[in-house]
This record gives sequence, structure tokens and C-alpha cells, in this order.
Amino acid sequence: MDMHSVLLYGCAAVVVVSGIQLLATLAAKGCEEMPPPLALLRSWRRPVPRAAAGLVAVMAVLGAAQEAFPGMVDALERRPHGGWWRVGSALLVQSSGWSQLLINLAALAVVAPVAERQFGSWRMLMVFATSGVAAQAVSMASWSPQGGGDSVAICGLVGALATCYAVRGSAGALRMAALIPAAGLVLCLLANNHGVGLLVGCVLGVELTTPARPPLAA
Repeated sequence: MDMHSVLLYGCAAVVVVSGIQLLATLAAKGCEEMPPPLALLRSWRRPVPRAAAGLVAVMAVLGAAQEAFPGMVDALERRPHGGWWRVGSALLVQSSGWSQLLINLAALAVVAPVAERQFGSWRMLMVFATSGVAAQAVSMASWSPQGGGDSVAICGLVGALATCYAVRGSAGALRMAALIPAAGLVLCLLANNHGVGLLVGCVLGVELTTPARPPLAA
């Protein structure tokens, strides 16, 4: 395995491990002794985060549709010399098929409800769309001109949660959350579009430390 692959998988491990710890901490607010799996399930309690539920449902339906109609991927993914509208539509298809679809759906189902409870519905969707489109635009311009998927937008939600938690939390929270933007920076140096999603989300998270309206009960 070359150094590029080592750094890439190392960053992925940092984001996954730190991200799960971060999400579980936020989801278990008020129930700190709750194990991470139960804490993450708790984020779906009532009142159900409707925007998160709708986003997961939409991506599941689109995933099933692309399997039934494979031409959807060609029609919507980013492509060399394709129209710039594809930086948005590329978020709607998973160009690597079922494996990518299942992984991204699972990640979205874990991250989106926590983000909605922290930021509110519209601001969660704004972070998802803005970080996702930014990552797709950089990819289409040079890094990876062809492909699609919403993992870059999910990374944006994780980045926003990390910096928001770091700003509001303790020194220990700052150390844990700082690993995520650091991994995003390394991924950008490796020309990996997930780094763009993470860093854009991190910037947006700083701006979202004061909610525009009260979020759903934590």
C-alpha cells in the first residue's frame, strides 16, 4: 500500500471514529451513560426530525430508481465538460452502485437527525446542500471529473457539527472535534473531494453556533 492510500484510509478512520464519538455525545445529551448505538437511535425519538426523515426517504427512493433505471446515473452524475448544473444533480445518484448507496444511506440516517436537532431543519439542509455542491464543483473542475454521491454532503454535516461542538464545548471537546477539520485538510491535500465537504461544513458550523430558532429538543 502506497503513502497516498495510507493517508487516505487513515483520514477516513479518523473521521469515522471521531465522528461516531461526536454524534453519540451530541445525541446522548442528558443521558451521558447511554452507549453510542442507543444514543444514535435516540436522535430519531419524538419529535421526529422531519427534514432528516424526508432526506433519507428521498435518497432511498432515488437509489432504488437508479437501480431500476441505470440511465439516471449517466444523466445526473458529474461528467467532463458536462453542464454545471450537474454539481447539484450529482448529489442525487450513487455512481458506484448498491455498496455506495447502502453505506451513504446508513451514514445519512445517523448524521442527519443529529444535525437537524442541533441546527434546525432548514439550516441542516443548507449545510448538506452547500458543502455537497462545493465538493462536487471542485471535483468536476479537476479532481475527479466523473462520478456522483452524497457522501461529500454528509461529510459537510459532520464538519459543521464538529466545529459547532468545539466552539460550544470544553477543551476536551475542542481536541476531539479538531481531528475532523484536520482530516479534511489532509484529504484536500490528497485531492479527495470529501475533504472539501468536511472543510466547508466546518466553516458553516462556526456560523451556526447560535441557532436562528430553537432546535428540536435534544
